[in-house]
Amino acid sequence: MRRWFLALPAWLALTGIAPEPGVRGEAVDPLTVQDDDFARHRDPATWRGLAVTRIEFREERGAWRLFRIANVKKPRGPLWFVPHDNENAGFEAGLAGVRAYGGVMIVVDSGIAEDGRRRNAAVDRGGPIDPNRNFRDGTPLYANTILADARRGALPIIALHSNSPGFDTRNSRCNQSDPPGRGEVSIRFCDDVMQPSPSQARAWPFDDDDSLAYVTYRSGRSPYSAWCGKALALADFNVVFERVRVSDGSLSNYALLRGLPYVNFETQERGLDPARLAESRDRLVAMIDRAMERCTAPRTRLAR
Repeated sequence: MRRWFLALPAWLALTGIAPEPGVRGEAVDPLTVQDDDFARHRDPATWRGLAVTRIEFREERGAWRLFRIANVKKPRGPLWFVPHDNENAGFEAGLAGVRAYGGVMIVVDSGIAEDGRRRNAAVDRGGPIDPNRNFRDGTPLYANTILADARRGALPIIALHSNSPGFDTRNSRCNQSDPPGRGEVSIRFCDDVMQPSPSQARAWPFDDDDSLAYVTYRSGRSPYSAWCGKALALADFNVVFERVRVSDGSLSNYALLRGLPYVNFETQERGLDPARLAESRDRLVAMIDRAMERCTAPRTRLAR
């Protein structure tokens, strides 16, 4: 029997916060969730101390399904965010993070296929929606639902991604002789918005050009004004400083313009082979551990 928690007291029991109108939450057993990410984790020990809620709502032209994974013993930790359902290492690292450091993990569920989908195709009209470009004034329910736990102190926001290797050299102002790739996720990419600060030692996990941290700062200010940016650069991270003037709809821009501490960790997508998936997860986990040591109060390191 499905148990929809629409009443305020029931939702408060699950989340500690009042729900947005039109948002439905259902407590679920993670061992039975029909989803590829959950299917990789059928050991009950993995979920001990965690509470999982499926959240559904509609806004504008899209229907949304999220999973909220909360550490019930350590509720005051980061807000972990995995927006893209096909970036499997992000789920792996986020699950490790919420177990070790506490807080809440929000996962956008875009399908139950082997590797999910990057975009949400559950739309009434138009093309699929990128979950990381939907933080806009015209869709406030989306942002308010995802960031609900931040309102009660689940901070900083830690976004987790994996992406294609390399970068589109046609759009870069530097390293244009590199082999052509896709997008902008590389420490070798630069333009007026993305300003890289490469690791000097190139020690693991930063021996990979696609393993890096993104931090945001306001146009007209120093890049070192980015939350945690100076600390990560001085710790010899691969860091990309993103200059923000107006929002592009991403969570990184949205958080900056609302004064929320935020960092995004990226690594190369290496597929679902267990060893390769573990490599991507471990690179994200290493960045999380080092950032938590330098940018927040001392906490337990992640177990690998």
